[in-house]
Amino acid sequence: MRPLEDHLIVDFSQFLSGPSASLRLADLGARVIKIEKPITGDICRTLYCSDLIMNEESSIFHTINRNKESFTADLKDAEDLKIIKVLLAKADVVMHNFRPGVMQRIGLSYNDVKTINPNVVYAEISGYGNHPDLIKHPGQDLLLQSLTALTWLTGNKNDGPVAMGLSIVDMLAGAHLAQGILAALYRKTVNNSGALVQVSMLESAIDFQFETITTYFNDGGELPVRTKSNNAHAYLGAPYGIYKTNDGFLALAMGSIPVLADLLKCDALLQFPENTFELRNDIKKVLVKHLKTQNTAYWLAILEPADIWCAKVLNYQELFKEEGFKVLDFIQRVTMGDGYSYETTRCPIKIDGELLTSSKGSPKLGEHNKKILEELINI
Repeated sequence: MRPLEDHLIVDFSQFLSGPSASLRLADLGARVIKIEKPITGDICRTLYCSDLIMNEESSIFHTINRNKESFTADLKDAEDLKIIKVLLAKADVVMHNFRPGVMQRIGLSYNDVKTINPNVVYAEISGYGNHPDLIKHPGQDLLLQSLTALTWLTGNKNDGPVAMGLSIVDMLAGAHLAQGILAALYRKTVNNSGALVQVSMLESAIDFQFETITTYFNDGGELPVRTKSNNAHAYLGAPYGIYKTNDGFLALAMGSIPVLADLLKCDALLQFPENTFELRNDIKKVLVKHLKTQNTAYWLAILEPADIWCAKVLNYQELFKEEGFKVLDFIQRVTMGDGYSYETTRCPIKIDGELLTSSKGSPKLGEHNKKILEELINI
C-alpha cells in the first residue's frame, strides 16, 4: 500500500508548478482529479515546448499529468459549481495555482471550501505571494528567474544574465507545495485539523539560492562573480568547471592545484602553489589549454584512480546508453485511456525498496466525468 492511498486530491492547477506537485502526490498513491475547463482544458494541453505533439496534445502536458483523472466543469456555471462543491466536500486536499483573487471571485477560496470541508488541506501556488508591486504580474518561470537574480549565477563573467535551461522555478515551487501538503496531511492525521498551505514562486526561487544569498549577506554585500571562462559556481575556485578535451568535455570539481599539476603533468600549473580565489581565472586558463591535448577517457584514467572528483559530460544519447542509467530502471511506459502509450520518467522516490511506478498515462479532457459523477457525486 502506498502512503497516500485513499487520499483524494482535487487539483485546479494548470501549466507546470501545481501539476508537478499533484503528480508527485499521485505517484505516492493519491487519487488526483484534475478540474479543467470544458473544450479547452488546461492551457498546457496546447502549450508546446517543442515541435513534438503527442496524441494531439503537448508533450509537456503528458509528462506532468500522467496518473491523474480529468473532470471538466465550467466554474462560472451555477450547476457545475454545485457539483464541484460536492466533490470538494469529500477531498483531503484542494489545490490551485491561479492568480490571487481568482478563487475568491469564484467562491472557492480557503474560507469558502472550509465551510463545506472543515478539515481540508487547501494548497495554493502564487507567482509573488503578497508582494505589493508584483502581485498582478504573470507568474512565469523566466520572469521569476530574472526577478530573483538567479540569472547571474549561470554562464561566464561576460555573458550577462543567463537563464537556466529548465523551468526550474516552476518545479521548485511544485516541490515545495508537495512538501507543505505532506506536512499538513501528517498534522491532519495527528489532530484532525486542516491547513492552508501557501507557496510563491518568488520565495521558492530565493530559497533555491540559500547558499549564495547567505554568502552575500556575510561577505560584505559583494555580488557573486562568475569566472571569465568555464564557470560552474560563482563562489567556488578553480578547477571547478567544465573543460573541452580533444574529443569531448570533462567536468572537474574541487581539487588541489598542485596535485592536479602532478597528475596531469602540467608544468604551467606549478606556478600556483596555492589555490586562492583570486587566481581562479588564471588557473582555468592554463587548464583550458592543457586539457585539450588529450581525450576525455585519457584524463579520466589518470584522475579517477587518484580520487579526483571528475566526470565525463554526457548528452541524452550517451546517458541513456550508460549501464549506470539502465540499472536505475528510470523510464516507464504509460498508456492513456484510448490506448496511446508513451515513455516517460518514473517517480524518483523508493519506499521500502519499491519503485513508485504507474502505467496510467495522462487523461483526455473530461475523460473521467462519468466515472466521477457516479462514484463521488452520486449522479
